[in-house]
Amino acid sequence: MTIEAVREFFAIRNLDLPLIELEENTATVALAAQAHGVEPGRIAKTLAFRLGDGRVVLVVAAGDVRVSHGKFKAVFGKGKMLNAEDVVALTGHPVGGVCPFGLAEPLPVYLDASLKAYDEVLPAAGSVNSAVRIRIELLAEITEGEWVDVC
Repeated sequence: MTIEAVREFFAIRNLDLPLIELEENTATVALAAQAHGVEPGRIAKTLAFRLGDGRVVLVVAAGDVRVSHGKFKAVFGKGKMLNAEDVVALTGHPVGGVCPFGLAEPLPVYLDASLKAYDEVLPAAGSVNSAVRIRIELLAEITEGEWVDVC
């Protein structure tokens, strides 16, 4: 999987979105923001959770916010972040490169309202040194993401 799966995901949808590959590691919000010269909120982090009923969901949020336990529980019920091994197995992407594109298994994507503060964000693109600049509207469209408020 990884960055090749993201390229294929975009190609299948005829999207001309160049992937940004850097020499340095951008696996954390702070590293990615510094490398791309943007404020941390523009780094769209993708988090994977297993819900109480066993379903796995992805939540994409602005890089400068934290998931609120109370808000999360109100939307999804109980949930727990996946460990690194499960993240790789279910998404096909390493921690630090997880994104809602080119997934190993189809997973529901939820977009946190925190992203709406920006017209364009930079999620990872399947590796710990890649990203893609994408408009919020296009992110929602191609991921079939549902808007939630959990941060």
